[in-house]
Amino acid sequence: MLIKNLRQALQKPLPGVDVQTKMGYVNKKMIASAPATAIPASVMVLFYKKEKQWHIPLIQRTSNNPNDRHSGQISLPGGRYDDTDINFEWTARREVEEEIGVKATEIQILGQLSSLYIPVSNFLVYPFVGYLASEPRFQLQTSEVRDLIETPISILLDRSNVKYTDMLMPSGIHLKSVPHFDVKGNVVWGATAMILGELLALLEQIN
Repeated sequence: MLIKNLRQALQKPLPGVDVQTKMGYVNKKMIASAPATAIPASVMVLFYKKEKQWHIPLIQRTSNNPNDRHSGQISLPGGRYDDTDINFEWTARREVEEEIGVKATEIQILGQLSSLYIPVSNFLVYPFVGYLASEPRFQLQTSEVRDLIETPISILLDRSNVKYTDMLMPSGIHLKSVPHFDVKGNVVWGATAMILGELLALLEQIN
C-alpha cells in the first residue's frame, strides 16, 4: 500500500523548496537558480523491504579524492549525467548499479522529486524514487563507496532523529546549527537531507 500511495503522491505537485529548506543550511532567499554551466546529476531513493520494514540505502563516499566537494559524506547513490545516458532517470539507474550492485533493470521507478541545485559543487541534481520487489544483495564499488548504510524509513520519520550541530568544513568555514538526520550515528545533511525531507513530507501526507 505504501508503494502504491507514494507512486500516486509523486504524480501530484511536490512540496519543493518550502520543504527542502527545512533540512538545508539555507533559506528560500539563499537558494540560487542553476546556471547554464550547472552539471546535471541524478540520485536514487531506493525502497526495499528487509525484516518486514521499508528501507533505503545510503552510502558513505570514499575520502580519497581531494577535488570532490562531497568526499566522505553520507549520500544517496547517484552521480553525474553521462553523454551516453538516454535520460536522467537512466543516470540514476546506472549509478545505483555501478555503486551498490543493484541491477538497473530491476528498479521500478515510482516518480521524481524536485530537482535541487548545489552551488558548492555546481551540480543540478535530479532525484528519483525507485522500488525493488525483493531484498537486494549489495555489492559495493569500493573505489567510490566506503560503506553502505541500510536505513529503515522509520528512523527518518522519527522526528527525534532530526538534530542540529556545528560543522567545520574542509575550507575552514564553520557552519552553525546545521540541520541533519541522525542515522545510526551518521550525520546526513546538505542536499541529501533536503531531498529526504521532501520525500518524508510526502510519506507523512499519505500515512
